[in-house]
Amino acid sequence: MKVFAKLRRVFCATLVLLGGAVGAQEFSALARLDVTQSGADDGFRHTEVELFLSQPVPYRVFTLDEPMRLVMDFREVDFRGADAGAFTQSDWISGARFGGLRPGWSRMIFDLSYPVRVDEAGMRVNEVDGTARIGVVLKSTSAEEFVAASGAPNDPNWAFFMAADPATPAPQADDGPLVIVIDPGHGGIDPGADVGGVHEADVMLALGLELAAALGRIEGVQPAITRAEDMFVPLQERLTLARGAGADLFISLHADALEGDQATGASVYTLTSQAAADASLRMAERHEKGDLLAGVDLTGQGDEVALILQDLVRIDTAAAGERFASQLVTAMEDTGTVLNTRPRRRAPLAVLNAADFPSVLLEVGFLSNPDDRARLTTAQGRAPIVAAVTLAVGRWAIEEAALEPLIRQ
Repeated sequence: MKVFAKLRRVFCATLVLLGGAVGAQEFSALARLDVTQSGADDGFRHTEVELFLSQPVPYRVFTLDEPMRLVMDFREVDFRGADAGAFTQSDWISGARFGGLRPGWSRMIFDLSYPVRVDEAGMRVNEVDGTARIGVVLKSTSAEEFVAASGAPNDPNWAFFMAADPATPAPQADDGPLVIVIDPGHGGIDPGADVGGVHEADVMLALGLELAAALGRIEGVQPAITRAEDMFVPLQERLTLARGAGADLFISLHADALEGDQATGASVYTLTSQAAADASLRMAERHEKGDLLAGVDLTGQGDEVALILQDLVRIDTAAAGERFASQLVTAMEDTGTVLNTRPRRRAPLAVLNAADFPSVLLEVGFLSNPDDRARLTTAQGRAPIVAAVTLAVGRWAIEEAALEPLIRQ
C-alpha cells in the first residue's frame, strides 16, 4: 500500500502532560514549531528554552559532553522557518541547529557555553486550541556534575536514537501527504433521515467540513471531501472521487433514525466478511475497468483478472480498515463522544466496497433521539466527534507504520 510511505509524517493529536522533569512520553505526534514565539531567554541565575508547538508531541531532554550540548528529541517536529538566533541570544547557548534525525523523529541541539543542568522540563497544553508549550529551565552546575549527568536517558524506546550521529540532525524527508477522504452522506435530492426538520444531509455536510478543516491543520495530512455543498453525489461516484484524490483512508459520515427515540450514540461500521467477499464483484459490475484500482487500468482485462487483483489488494486494505475502526471507537471514548451500546458493527454497505483504500462508515448518532439531535446540530456538540476522528487518524497512522515491516514480509 502506498499509504505506508506517508504514515511516518502523521501526528497523533493527543493532549499529554509531561509526567517527570526529564524523560520520554508515550504518545506520538507531528507538530509545527511556532517560530515567532519560540526561543531562549536568560533570567536570574537561569535560562529558559521555550518551544511553542501546534500539537503536543512525545519528547525527551538530556545533555551530552565533548562538546557540551543540550539535546531535545521529538516525534516529531517540523522546524521549517526556525531561526537559530532566537536561541543563541541567551549567553548560555552559543549555537542551535534542528531537523529530522530519521523518518518520524527529529532533534534540536544547543551548543552550550557553560555547564548546565536541566532543572525543570515540562509541557503545557492549551485545551482551547490544542497547542502546546514546552519549557526547559537550565541552571548553572559544575563541570564535574555536568559530565556525570550527561548521556541519553536509559529508555529502550528511544535507544536507537544514539545509533545516529548525535551532533548533526539530518534533513527532514517529505514523503507526501496522507490523503483522508471525508464523505458526508446524502445531499441534494437525497436529504437522508429527516427528524424534526433536521436533515441528515445538512448535519453531515457541516460535520464533514469541520472535520476536513481540522485534518487540514495537521502537517502531513491532506483532507479531501466528496461534496462541499448541498448536492447529490451518486454512491459510485463517491468512490471514484476518493480514488481520484489518491485516498489512503475513506470515512463516510451518516446519522441514523429509528421509529422510537431510545437508541443513541455513535457506531463505526466495516464490511461483513460475506460482503467483503462479494465486494469485488459488485465493484466490477458498477465501475469501468479503469476505475477499480488506483494506478491500475484493467481495461481490456477479463473480469476474472479484475476480481483476483481486487481481492489481493483488499487483504491489506480491509485489515487496515478494521484497525482504523477500532482506533476510532477508542478515540471516541477518549474524547467523550457519546457511543452506542454496540459501537463496533459490520454490515454489507456499498459505500465501503472499494478494494484499494481502507474504508469505514461512521454513524455519528440518532437524529430520532432528542439528545443526539441537539448535539449534532451545533458545532460545539460535534466537536468531540471531530476530535475523535483526528485523534484516530494519528493513532492509526502510527500503528500502520509499525506494522509495515510485518505486512511486507
